[in-house]
Amino acid sequence: MTTAFPQHFLWGGAVAANQVEGAWQEDGKGVSTSDLQPHGIFGERVERQAGDCGIKDVAIDFYHRYPEDIKLFAEMGFTVLRTSIAWTRIFPQGDETQPNEAGLAFYDRLFDEMAKYNITPLVTLSHYEMPFGLVKNHGGWGNRKTIDFFENYARTVFTRYKDKVKHWLTFNEINMSLHAPFTGVGLPEESDKQAIYQAIHHQLVASARAVKACHEIVPDGKVGNMLLGAMLYPLTCRPADVMESLQQNHDWLFFGDVQVRGYYPGYMNRFFKQHGISITIEEQDKRDLQHTVDFISFSYYMTGCVTTDEELNQKSRGNILDMVPNPHLASSEWGWQIDPEGLRYLLNVLWERYQKPLFIVENGLGARDRVEADGSINDDYRIAYLNDHLVQVREAIEDGVDVWGYTCWGPIDLVSASKAEFSKRYGFIHVDRDDNGNGTLVRTRKKSFFWYQQVISSRGASLK
Repeated sequence: MTTAFPQHFLWGGAVAANQVEGAWQEDGKGVSTSDLQPHGIFGERVERQAGDCGIKDVAIDFYHRYPEDIKLFAEMGFTVLRTSIAWTRIFPQGDETQPNEAGLAFYDRLFDEMAKYNITPLVTLSHYEMPFGLVKNHGGWGNRKTIDFFENYARTVFTRYKDKVKHWLTFNEINMSLHAPFTGVGLPEESDKQAIYQAIHHQLVASARAVKACHEIVPDGKVGNMLLGAMLYPLTCRPADVMESLQQNHDWLFFGDVQVRGYYPGYMNRFFKQHGISITIEEQDKRDLQHTVDFISFSYYMTGCVTTDEELNQKSRGNILDMVPNPHLASSEWGWQIDPEGLRYLLNVLWERYQKPLFIVENGLGARDRVEADGSINDDYRIAYLNDHLVQVREAIEDGVDVWGYTCWGPIDLVSASKAEFSKRYGFIHVDRDDNGNGTLVRTRKKSFFWYQQVISSRGASLK
């Protein structure tokens, strides 16, 4: 059996602008929806007042410290870094006709720094944030006009960075809008399914228009979608449980089906009919949706189970989703069940369903790290988690799945999305900051830093 990954396989990590950059009001940046969530996706929405502050306002100060961090990523051997552009740095309110030059210039500097070390940028256009101006003044993605605002933003950055960025993603975990509407589509959390799915439709059309724009402006570029990979197993082999798992997996696979195939699948038409949902789909929308993605990217943290048995249907929250726990799996400190083989299973399911290249753009373990007296951080639990998942990626490649690369989530400690905390750490690099915003922001290599360095240099041959 081959022990090394393919020569062309891309190795790296993934971050998001709103979780690392800080500098939330510098150089003309506008207020984003993320800026109104100082306690994370599951926290209440808070209107910003003069003089108040949130943990994400500084985050890890990547905006000013990116040269140091990129150098550390290069030391590990990264060949790819997934990051995002903060839409509000380019169009502060979202509906301007002219972009903010200072914001554009920042990403020029960032991509140039990555180029110094031959690190390929993989750039997400909208990662859990959008200009709050579009929400306040236009109703967010509930308004069809937002499609045009997003297309203008996408065309602006494609044109600016066409020689520097060849790999793009449209929306981060686009299916999460079903579970956190304000974060995903800028709608109130109490919005009904009719409103949410109409907003999602507008977002899917906008994604397709961005694909078209990328192909026009960056002819040698590739643009993909990004799914929250939330594979659900039937809790038992009862046919009712098997059918229920199929139906619930449709909830998120729907987003991939539309972006890869270019039309709404029959099961969603039935779902809309059964729930009294009537989506306004214009003829131009149908033509736009024909512009399908070049590859599929996804996050993978856990799997869950589904059952129709009311007594067994005891759900626990993991990531964004409520899932029935799998009795055969262990869990992290945050209750996320650990299922390395589920990653191989998911890769095979997506490959067989779409026959398009796959990119794992988020996978990692959030844990409480302890700094020893000598300053070292022995995160063997993180090494074990990542090792076991990467072994399963290798197995999937052996199965014949076309996998382009792997970017672990949070290669450097950052602010968590769910609750905006630092105590839940993912990184190979420790950042000295706590949940109260105290700390020096000094970067320190953890034990896993050197482990990942060896994995990359050996092209996976060092995995156990």
